[in-house]
Amino acid sequence: MKTANWIGGAALAALMLAGAGAALADMANPLADAVKAANDRFKDVAVAVKEGYGPIPCDSSPMGGGMGIHYVNGAYLKDGVLDISKPEAVMYEPMPDGKLKLIAVEYISLKGPAALKGHMMNYNSAPNSYGLPEFYEIHVWAWKKNPMGTFADDNPTVSCDAMKAMD
Repeated sequence: MKTANWIGGAALAALMLAGAGAALADMANPLADAVKAANDRFKDVAVAVKEGYGPIPCDSSPMGGGMGIHYVNGAYLKDGVLDISKPEAVMYEPMPDGKLKLIAVEYISLKGPAALKGHMMNYNSAPNSYGLPEFYEIHVWAWKKNPMGTFADDNPTVSCDAMKAMD
């Protein structure tokens, strides 16, 4: 009987912990919330273009997922300033209807180590596939949930397949 009670208690504790973990995962992320508030204007890709952003090809990971289409602002990339309302790149996922959906932004610094509002940025060495000198970057998945984490590089739920269908 004691074993059954212990097993029942352990199962209940596991369910409670799982529920707490899910609740924590759904809690607001202050940086992601601030990024979203500062950059919601980019839901319209025409705004990004008007502000000097230009597209680079859709990024898919060979293991699935990816980062979508980055619209990069070269002036922000070179200015050495990290400004939450002026990300160096704005990221879109191509939709089957041909529209682009805002999913994330990326902040990039050519100087480092670098941090954005206390969040350390990832180091990328040179040479790299972007043709940049060594740099630091952080993605903020403020519009599309990323199961890998709010600040992960790739998102396994992002696809460039709609882009391929338009070719």
